[in-house]
Amino acid sequence: MVLNTKTKAGILSAITSAFFLGLAPVFGKLAINSGISPLATVAFRTGLAAGSLLLVVIIFYRKYLYIFPIGLIGCMIAGATNGIGSILYYLALERLDASLGQLLYSLYPFFVAIWLILDHQPPSRLTFFRIGLATLSVLLLTRNPEQPPDTVGILLMLGAAVLYALHLPINQRVLYEVPAPTVALYTLVSMSLVVWPAFLIFDRSIPENGTSWLPIYALAFVTLSSRVALFLGVKKIGGMQTALLGLAELLIAIVFSHLWLGESLTLPQWLGALSLGLSLILVMYEDPLPHPPSGKTGWLSWIRSPDLPREVFGPYE
Repeated sequence: MVLNTKTKAGILSAITSAFFLGLAPVFGKLAINSGISPLATVAFRTGLAAGSLLLVVIIFYRKYLYIFPIGLIGCMIAGATNGIGSILYYLALERLDASLGQLLYSLYPFFVAIWLILDHQPPSRLTFFRIGLATLSVLLLTRNPEQPPDTVGILLMLGAAVLYALHLPINQRVLYEVPAPTVALYTLVSMSLVVWPAFLIFDRSIPENGTSWLPIYALAFVTLSSRVALFLGVKKIGGMQTALLGLAELLIAIVFSHLWLGESLTLPQWLGALSLGLSLILVMYEDPLPHPPSGKTGWLSWIRSPDLPREVFGPYE
């Protein structure tokens, strides 16, 4: 099957996003291990990422500040949803190894499929097969008899996966009409408006003098880079395919967790990693992203602006 230019760009964007997202749990764990609380970690990394992107857009790309009202509301809902999910993620990361946490988090494509079905965008049979293969991979990857499970940490991470999955189809609807940098900007700003109040209300702990901020700076960088690449991928190949390609972040997390945190996998876990790799390769045989559902259909159909002039942004496809 020959992939068109748009699909190739979408796949490249999704894989780039996965690379940066795979580094996030490693830098997050390094920050927490250095004495920075989970809420402080998520607040500072999100605030730095959102502030940096806003500054760049204001100085160099002001056209990306424009967004129609319903699209802004969609980004705000997606950002608030993902913001709550990020809080759950870093609370779970405090209790779990970075690699195990990312393994559980990688179930999010399964939840993306559920949300898309509710939005009248059912995945293809091949996509369902790849989801099943990925789920089998996660079951193998989470097998480690030498380490008893932390039930609270597991539930927190699964909650984070559900909410992360929910924000993808919401943003996908917005991305039908709006360029990816704009969506990334307003989603990150909305995330900040959730995580910072949570930090100020429930934590307010300031890292002690001498605490290294390098993991936070690195975390902010990978957050910013991954979000822009993520939404470019969603725009060109859809939320479901981007989510499945995003499972490559699991392999990145495993490798760097081993190199930088000393974590390792058992034989069944490595078999799961190979199974996951096969699921990723099969993306080459997926059909291109169809046009968004027409008419008032799906629970997200209200996020649309059919009369929006495309010259507002120029050629951003």
